[in-house]
Amino acid sequence: MIVVRPGFHRALSSTRHVLLVSKGPVKRILICIITSVVTCSMHPALGQSYPNRAIRLIVPFAPGGGSDLIARIAAQKLTDAMGQSVIVENRPGAGGTVGAELGVKAAADGYTLTLIAPSYTVGPSMYKLTFDAANDITAIIQLSRGAFLLAVHPSLPVKNVKELIALAKARPGQMSFASGGAGSGIHLAMELFLDMAGIKIVHVPYRGNGPALTDTIAGHVQMLWGSAPSTLPQVKSGRLRGIAVSTPERAPAAPDIPTVIESGLKGYEVVLWHGLIGPKGLPPPVLGRINGELNKALKTKDMEERLAIDGVAPAGGTSEQFLAEIRKGIEIWGRVMKKIGIKPD
Repeated sequence: MIVVRPGFHRALSSTRHVLLVSKGPVKRILICIITSVVTCSMHPALGQSYPNRAIRLIVPFAPGGGSDLIARIAAQKLTDAMGQSVIVENRPGAGGTVGAELGVKAAADGYTLTLIAPSYTVGPSMYKLTFDAANDITAIIQLSRGAFLLAVHPSLPVKNVKELIALAKARPGQMSFASGGAGSGIHLAMELFLDMAGIKIVHVPYRGNGPALTDTIAGHVQMLWGSAPSTLPQVKSGRLRGIAVSTPERAPAAPDIPTVIESGLKGYEVVLWHGLIGPKGLPPPVLGRINGELNKALKTKDMEERLAIDGVAPAGGTSEQFLAEIRKGIEIWGRVMKKIGIKPD
């Protein structure tokens, strides 16, 4: 049922009389005005009735990983708050672009949401996308914020970033770092670090972050940027040495490890985040409802504790703030990818 504001019918009746006696450009302008009025009058009703059926949350990654965990936490919170099921649907492939494309091209009615991670902002420079990653979406909310951890093998005679940079300058091209593959998050985190530090370290790509971490622990490569949940236990056990985190502030899970900025490399910042987007043109009442419910959930102790399992903290904020984060990532990683010679496939 469509509910309109008080007085709307009287206004429409008067406007209809003017429309009947008008011609040409004036008539076209009046039609546009009436359309806008009707649309605005429908929005409150849309906000009141949404959602009236199940919502699909697309996760462009395989089940069981950190992104999947965060999506399921958010889905449960929305289900509890809005009284309709939020069903997680895993659609992995092409670094997350397969699922992202499916979500971006869905109907803009609030019944298809998509979880994204920093790899989403790498996509425009890595693949020939069929959509504009910044302009064909509605940014909804940033859910989490976490750090990458720079870890080295204990055999490497460095205990901090300054010593690592000095050693790399003394041994150009003689050390190596592991990554989960060309264009992966931990690959680009290191490439940005190398570029800003003005040093050369050989890239050794693996098929996934797991094998990259395993070979770093074994000493086959000297270092890597890793996510806190997978890398920090290896640091605490002494198998690796943690020397810096990528965020501007220290990570709550590793308060004794300094940031790269603290260590002297000013301006270095890489944030491991997750967030929700919808198709372009998501109705404001729907956007406001989802953003509002999740902002409330992110302020709870329960949400903080559940996200901490994945080594991240709650984020929250406005749609505009999250869109700014997405745009910043696209710009930074586009520049890095161009510098290292990776072109869209």
